[in-house]
Amino acid sequence: MKRVLLKLSGEALAGEKHTGFDEATVLGVAGQVKALVDDGIQVGIVIGGGNFWRGRTSEHMDRTKADQIGMLATVMNCIYVSEIFRYAGMGTEVLTPFECGGFAKLFTKDRAVKYLKQGKVVFFAGGTGHPYFSTDTTTTLRAIEIEADVILLAKAVDGVYDSDPKVNPSARKFDEISIAQVVDQRLAVMDLTASIMCMENHMPMLVFGLGQPNSIVNTVKGKFTGTKITVG
Repeated sequence: MKRVLLKLSGEALAGEKHTGFDEATVLGVAGQVKALVDDGIQVGIVIGGGNFWRGRTSEHMDRTKADQIGMLATVMNCIYVSEIFRYAGMGTEVLTPFECGGFAKLFTKDRAVKYLKQGKVVFFAGGTGHPYFSTDTTTTLRAIEIEADVILLAKAVDGVYDSDPKVNPSARKFDEISIAQVVDQRLAVMDLTASIMCMENHMPMLVFGLGQPNSIVNTVKGKFTGTKITVG
């Protein structure tokens, strides 16, 4: 792998607090990403905003405004994690699809690829810039745009199951599954829009548990214990 797009959930960064940030967790992620960068792997990152806000949380406000709040939550997450990464010794850039003053730079593919080639970790904040699109869709879109080799999907569970393992103790984990099967079976990997984009653009995914020891590095280095989603 030469270029990867890593998707982190906001909840995962909150640790056991389930809201805000858990600095020890973020420092652990930073250490793993630095190991990849030091090996010459280019890393882009998308972070969800669920540790602050979910667009569907409120039943009493316009969906567009709710989603805009969620976009800003991802900007806060990316700025924070970017600074922790800098503390860990990496160069970083935060890009958004809308103007954010001095907080971030405006996304273009050329700008993102330039920074990646410079060895910087690039954070794609602010979602797609439009309501009704999740950070799953952002992940797929940015991965396709920057021509990533694979999407690394770090989740709370250690792979893809045929049903929710938290509810069904007999749920079966897939070692490998095609994106077409994911779409047909409506498996909860990404939302349907993002999954179809992966299928149409032949973008593979590796799904794994962020809480597993050294999970990001192991996934990239071939010591993979999650689920491989193929596009063939």
